[in-house]
Amino acid sequence: GKLGRYPPWPGKIVNPPKDLKKPRGKKCFFVKFFGTEDHAWIKVEQLKPYHPHKEEMIKINKGKRFQQAVDAVEEFLRKTKGKDQASSHNSSEEKNRRNSSEERGKQAAGEEKRKASLAEGKLKKGTGEGKKRVSSVSSERGSKSPLKRAQDQSPRKRGRPPKDEKDLTIPESSTVKRVMTGTVAGFKWPPSVSEPVKDSDPHFHHFLLSQTEKPAVCYQAITKKLKVCEEETGSTSIQAADSTAVNGSITPTDKKIGFLGLGLMGSGIVSNLLKMGHTVTVWNRTAEKCDLFIQEGARLGRTPAEVVSTCDITFACVSDPKAAKDLVLGPSGVLQGIRPGKCYVDMSTVDADTVTELAQVIVSRGGRFLEAPVSGNQQLSNDGMLVILAAGDRGLYEDCSSCFQAMGKTSFFLGEVGNAAKMMLIVNMVQGSFMATIAEGLTLAQVTGQSQQTLLDILNQGQLASIFLDQKCQNILQGNFKPDFYLKYIQKDLRLAIALGDSVNHPTPMAAAANEVYKRAKALDQSDNDMSAVYRAYIH
Repeated sequence: GKLGRYPPWPGKIVNPPKDLKKPRGKKCFFVKFFGTEDHAWIKVEQLKPYHPHKEEMIKINKGKRFQQAVDAVEEFLRKTKGKDQASSHNSSEEKNRRNSSEERGKQAAGEEKRKASLAEGKLKKGTGEGKKRVSSVSSERGSKSPLKRAQDQSPRKRGRPPKDEKDLTIPESSTVKRVMTGTVAGFKWPPSVSEPVKDSDPHFHHFLLSQTEKPAVCYQAITKKLKVCEEETGSTSIQAADSTAVNGSITPTDKKIGFLGLGLMGSGIVSNLLKMGHTVTVWNRTAEKCDLFIQEGARLGRTPAEVVSTCDITFACVSDPKAAKDLVLGPSGVLQGIRPGKCYVDMSTVDADTVTELAQVIVSRGGRFLEAPVSGNQQLSNDGMLVILAAGDRGLYEDCSSCFQAMGKTSFFLGEVGNAAKMMLIVNMVQGSFMATIAEGLTLAQVTGQSQQTLLDILNQGQLASIFLDQKCQNILQGNFKPDFYLKYIQKDLRLAIALGDSVNHPTPMAAAANEVYKRAKALDQSDNDMSAVYRAYIH
């Protein structure tokens, strides 16, 4: 099936962050997996010693990443040689080390001492080929749940594994380097049980991030990709990211959802909201785009004001600052439907001044406001794998939980209104500049007599290798510029990012240069093509 059975993976038991609570149920230890930065709570009975199973596991898994993990184990054991019999590689000590490891395994349920471990958990770092990484760790900055339903007072709490900080920039030393003596390496084993999870989506990441020097804000995550989910019974489950509606792991909110704007991003978002069982009313400036979603079960709203007035939470995803303002302030606009308690979530990528102005007018009418621009493209939107950057009303962010789980793989809460807009522009500035650099390199290769395909092959073997790089290069090599992310919108984002730099007198020369190339591409009628069509700006 989609999940398959994951091979054993080497890991070591480490001290969890001091604020991290153990999941309910059976005895478990906090494990770091070699060759990755993934961590997880693993049950005692799923831990097995490294050396007795080493050769068998190497035969099972021939992958490069696995071999790198084994190499990391050996390096770790060499470094700790002499500190514990578990770290010895000398043949004369091998037997003692193995016996010691096995003995520790028997005693693991009653001790905190670190031991050899084979994790039969559901954890594996993903690769760029669609495998989905799972990891669980929490920062020392705090351990408060991002969702009320996940907090102690919630009757729904399921004893989930700890939250993940794999994607954060906090150094490992701040969380998991406090390793006790006696730590040895082990493998994780394939899952043996698979049961549906009833309440929360086991695949979704939530991050709560401080945007200022406020250390009290905690960093947390719940991973969407493939996730260990432990119920109070101690059973475990692992599910594909797109299987959640079928087995009920997302409980859709009973709030009525509105959605304004059915473009490349909005269409995929609405489709996933409907698939996950949400009640959705849609509106689009060109009404015919609504027809497909009406057939899928959506309701039709005649105006933005009507949608807002009949729904509890209304999302909007439109093209630029002008469109975002017109949608709210224009005739029969969002503002006319706002009354106390109504919620508005703007997912458009706009500048901070625009979103701040919209927030003020919504709140002035008693409404609640959240900005939630998304990082991704049409394909990721269709797959429900967007990255959501949210800021504003924290309670509204939590109320949007099931919606964000349906449409995205990761959600970040960034604090006050404006922060998400700024972060989104910076992300797209980097992406747009990188795209222009890719196009520049491919055209330079061509005019100097080098193979563009060979250049791509070389890049794909190096540190720049990524899905983005490969897909965009393939677009160029195939001459296929069907829009996945409109060129005109990435140019708009570059323009707004440059303005953001201007507002704080910060130089953005790379973005400025890239912006000029995109402007040339627009002059060559590439606006409605994919951003990779910036390539055509370089063709003489």
